[in-house]
Amino acid sequence: MASMTRWGLSVAVVAVGVAGWLSLPLLAPPASELQAETGNVGRGAYLARASGCIACHTDVEGKGKPLAGGPPLKTPFGDFIAPNLTTDSEYGIGNWTVEQFARAVRQGIAPDDSPYYPAFPYEFYRGFSDQDIADLWAAFRTVPAVSEAAPAHNLSFPFNQRQGLYLWQNRFSYNADINSDDDRSELYNRGKYLVEVAAHCAACHSPRNLFGGLETTALYQGAESMFEGENQVPAITPQALKQNGWTEADLAYALKSGVKADGDVFGGSMAEVVKDGTAFLNKKDRDAIANYLFNRDD
Repeated sequence: MASMTRWGLSVAVVAVGVAGWLSLPLLAPPASELQAETGNVGRGAYLARASGCIACHTDVEGKGKPLAGGPPLKTPFGDFIAPNLTTDSEYGIGNWTVEQFARAVRQGIAPDDSPYYPAFPYEFYRGFSDQDIADLWAAFRTVPAVSEAAPAHNLSFPFNQRQGLYLWQNRFSYNADINSDDDRSELYNRGKYLVEVAAHCAACHSPRNLFGGLETTALYQGAESMFEGENQVPAITPQALKQNGWTEADLAYALKSGVKADGDVFGGSMAEVVKDGTAFLNKKDRDAIANYLFNRDD
């Protein structure tokens, strides 16, 4: 079944790639000037933790330097490796502008106009405000330069052909509802921002279609993991959480400790999410995430 899925997706990617080649001038959005105050390093560093930047772009097990390139993300389509985000001007982002950084983070387009693979969750990060981007940029500008390129992706044909990603970004990229709900609490709306944008929870907890786009009619309903060695990612809808014995307090505590409601511990990629991300969040934000997940409309 998996081989048939990959074969079908290979055909689809080739078709999308051809269309993407023909659409390059039209589908690469330009950079735009930010409307923000001077970035705050502290806020940016906190947001980078909440957003998984440290976890993905640092090879902790390989004793890599901070943000110098991540460990391989092994998937059925090959290995994706997060690049060097240090201030090195040749191998990192040292010679980028803040506008180029914003375009990369929110639109998935590199300074050379090439598209990023959606293993980088820019489809969620498009919800970052200009001030969020300015804060992240300020934080990343403090990272010591590492003059070494991260390893390249290891992908087979046709997945190593980036051109079709322009069309993918325009056709299948997810647009979350990030607007505040006036009839909801401040805690709920903070949780909505963290879940839908920064922590991009839907990326793993929702099924995807043949092209890798999110099935928007089944958000948070669980999915087969795209990572090698993992099986099913659980549903985290309000109904599923309650049926599985969770409470808001349990979930908020698990995001700090990694200990689940039944006393077991998170494994796989979720363990890394906690260790390198949510464990660093303050209690109010962990409470906000739990409040939103328990009270959002299915």
